[in-house]
Amino acid sequence: MATEVAIAILYQDNKFLMQLRDNIPNIVYPGHWAFFGGHIEPGETPEFAVQREILEEIGYTLPPTFSKFGCYPDKIAVRHVFHAPLTVELNQLVLNEGWDMGLITPQDIRLGASYSAVSGDVRPFGPVHQQILLDFMERHDKLSSDSSVNLTNN
Repeated sequence: MATEVAIAILYQDNKFLMQLRDNIPNIVYPGHWAFFGGHIEPGETPEFAVQREILEEIGYTLPPTFSKFGCYPDKIAVRHVFHAPLTVELNQLVLNEGWDMGLITPQDIRLGASYSAVSGDVRPFGPVHQQILLDFMERHDKLSSDSSVNLTNN
């Protein structure tokens, strides 16, 4: 049975907060850009798990408006994906897990890689994470052409 995880798409000013995962071989997507989030503990709902994980990993409390984007199951995990605006500056977050974090542009997401000052090089996205973001951006583009939805925190 696949592991269940809860992860968050956090956005600010049309950029997406991503974690550069530790570059150790015994984790999924080592040294890759991915979402913040993690395992759903026994008895937890995905909604509770994503709030707990984000608070643990970067010291950020998700706003009450966070909502579910979708579910992405594969052989590795069932990923419960949530989204919310990032309402604080990057320097107000504390990286408690991972190698680096950054606000990534849609251009880098489409390219599949982004530079990390901490690693000193361009690092790839986890393929599933890139696809989720591409899906999110495509859905946002459709919504924004129909309404005033935007990916800013204003």
